Amino acid sequence: MNSENGGQSPNDLQRQAAAQIARRKVLAAYSDTQNKGAQNASENSAHLKDEPISPKISSESWKQYHSAWQNYYQKYYSDYYSKAARTYIEKERLKDARAKADEEKILGSIAKASNTSTDKAGLSLNTNVKHQASAYQNADNDAFMTENEVEESLRERIRKRATDSAKKSRKRRKYMPIIAGATVMLLILFLQYNRLIFAPIMAYVSPGDAPISQIEAIDPTITQTVSADPRLIIPKLNVDVPIRFEVPLSEVMSAMNNGVAHYRIAGASAYPGEVGNFVITGHSAGDIYSSNPYKYIFSGLERLEDGDLIYVNYNSVRYTYRVIKKQIVEPTNVASLVMTTDKPLITLVTCTPLGTSRYRLLVTGEQISPNVEGAEEAEQYTPVTTEDDSAMPSNSPSFFDGFWGFLTGS
Repeated sequence: MNSENGGQSPNDLQRQAAAQIARRKVLAAYSDTQNKGAQNASENSAHLKDEPISPKISSESWKQYHSAWQNYYQKYYSDYYSKAARTYIEKERLKDARAKADEEKILGSIAKASNTSTDKAGLSLNTNVKHQASAYQNADNDAFMTENEVEESLRERIRKRATDSAKKSRKRRKYMPIIAGATVMLLILFLQYNRLIFAPIMAYVSPGDAPISQIEAIDPTITQTVSADPRLIIPKLNVDVPIRFEVPLSEVMSAMNNGVAHYRIAGASAYPGEVGNFVITGHSAGDIYSSNPYKYIFSGLERLEDGDLIYVNYNSVRYTYRVIKKQIVEPTNVASLVMTTDKPLITLVTCTPLGTSRYRLLVTGEQISPNVEGAEEAEQYTPVTTEDDSAMPSNSPSFFDGFWGFLTGS
């Protein structure tokens, strides 16, 4: 399309020019005929005054008129078909050239594929033939497309891609609030309840840092001298953890971030080797993102059974206990730790079920080494009046519990 010619192609302009020339010739011939007729009429007016007027066009004028139009159409169609013939011949030559080039490529591919195995050669040949046929078809289609058609095709492809992209973007934006809401909800659920997932796993994974081969049961009849560092050792659970003594009730929770804590209340305040109940408390679960290395130290406590051994290193002496019972109580049932006994006992306290702080699991054992004969009675312990001993220690607070405590300052 040419804007200078009013949007008309050169061929249209040529046809219009030829039509105008033909019209001029016909009009000129018609004018000559009319002039001659007028002259003859003036010369013979005297003879024609009494005759009626009946204007007629001579047969010669009609012949000239039709001859002019026939010459115009003959020239127009001659030019049109000659151009069409040249275009067709050029396209056929182009197709022949491309077909020859494609044939040479296919033959080259066959020759190259013949050097490989039969299966690979067949597969390669079929693939090459398909690619060459596809390229030939595309080239053949492009050969019959005009420049305007190619441009319009490209525009249509671009519009289609832009439309598809916009539709996908709208769909993504439509579901973004749902995805964001679901992500936030899953994150909150993970922060609150992740300990329910990981605590049962850690119950069967070594909660301590020492390899299992380094924690072995020892003959309880043999009294050994050990390090002065107080430690709790449970071979069955692969637990070897430090014990924090002399901890006030208000600091027991923080002490369990560094191991297990000696929990003392009135009626249950014995030390290792003393007649009475020696109580140790530790965590069974915590958030996976917590930095406390001992958050799962008592996660496998429920696996202990009657007869399993527990060791306590205290003042360079190793004390051995044998498990005699297990029980689950309410967190406020502190009285269950007060036991009437004439032997040194140990009670391990932790939260249960795993991942929660709903109840307390108590695992009690009696001392079998050193010899309990002559063991001294534990001194009576009276907590400070400001200390709260109404409930046993629990696991570290969950996400929402900690957040609520932060808001309320409790």
